[in-house]
Amino acid sequence: MAEQDDIAAEEARVESMMAQSDIAISVRGIRNSFGEQVVHDGLDLDVRKGEILGVVGGSGTGKSVLMRAIIGLQTPDEGEIHVFGESMVGRLDDEALAIRKRWGVLFQGGALFSTLTVAENVEVPIREYYPNIGAELRDEIAAYKIRMTGLPAEAGPKYPSELSGGMKKRAGLARALALDPDLLFLDEPTAGLDPIGAAAFDEQTRQLQQTLGLTVFLITHDLDTLYSICDRVAVLADHKVIAVGTIEELLATDHPWIQEYFNGPRGRAATAAVARHHDREQDRAAQTPPDGRQ
Repeated sequence: MAEQDDIAAEEARVESMMAQSDIAISVRGIRNSFGEQVVHDGLDLDVRKGEILGVVGGSGTGKSVLMRAIIGLQTPDEGEIHVFGESMVGRLDDEALAIRKRWGVLFQGGALFSTLTVAENVEVPIREYYPNIGAELRDEIAAYKIRMTGLPAEAGPKYPSELSGGMKKRAGLARALALDPDLLFLDEPTAGLDPIGAAAFDEQTRQLQQTLGLTVFLITHDLDTLYSICDRVAVLADHKVIAVGTIEELLATDHPWIQEYFNGPRGRAATAAVARHHDREQDRAAQTPPDGRQ
């Protein structure tokens, strides 16, 4: 009996290790507050490697605060945060450097430096983390990242004030990808974009995620984004993550905010729009001969 117990314990340990190896971000018992205002209390969340996780919640639920805590810009009052198995809370900047190189961040609005060109903005993290890289190679990397995000080469020497809203977002995305990250943080990437521009950015995100094998932590209020590209969605409310799952799984819960958000008029419209898009893609695929010729 003791031997069987030992075998069962070892199997459980191996299963736990394998499960942990599939986790890019692990948040346990996080508490964030500003004075007497408690934003998070006992918040837990796992982000799986290779997924696009959408993060939603009402105003004041601390979506951006959670992201800032994970990337080290906000120190939680208590709790643990692990990224790729490495503890991040209370870690010195020098110790966290190797992990920080593995992520890129697109802040709201792009957060570009107004006095730098697009190319110079993209080069900022390269200069910070790899100061010995020469100017010629930096320029080549920046030009490649700019093209990768769908911007024309002519955008490189332009300043942010000369760009449209959508181009600013793509320039910010190019900077986030400058170090070839494994993990990408996007904070409201489609906010302020028209529906066509938002859909194009979503498609770009999905293509990059699939091509580069990225894990994406995506804060959004855009239902079209959630329905079209997110593998799972985490819902923040009552200072915690109250549910995580596919949209179908979330719709099976009885939490009133979740039902109102995903099953209300806008949610139903988003569902219908995504269904129409999938139908068009299937029709297009059915009409394309096996050799790809039209």
